[in-house]
Amino acid sequence: MTEKIALIAAIALPFWNIPLIARMIKRRSSADISLHWALGVWICFILMAPEAFKSSDLVWKTFNIVNLALFSLVIAVILYYRQKKFSPKN
Repeated sequence: MTEKIALIAAIALPFWNIPLIARMIKRRSSADISLHWALGVWICFILMAPEAFKSSDLVWKTFNIVNLALFSLVIAVILYYRQKKFSPKN
């Protein structure tokens, strides 16, 4: 029973990135998000991923897959708005 609860939490937890993404899109800005922090967190997720992928622990593996996918989306949105901020105006 606890493994099922943990699996549900492992899937649900990364979905809290969606309000962050939505807020950046709504404001059309990622200025309030530290790029260094976000990239640091993302790099750590990437470095942990190989160990998680080969793990037999379903909860750990699931959490890493879902979290890496959704946080990669956070990074993409942050970089999109940062790139847009510095792109030359026509």
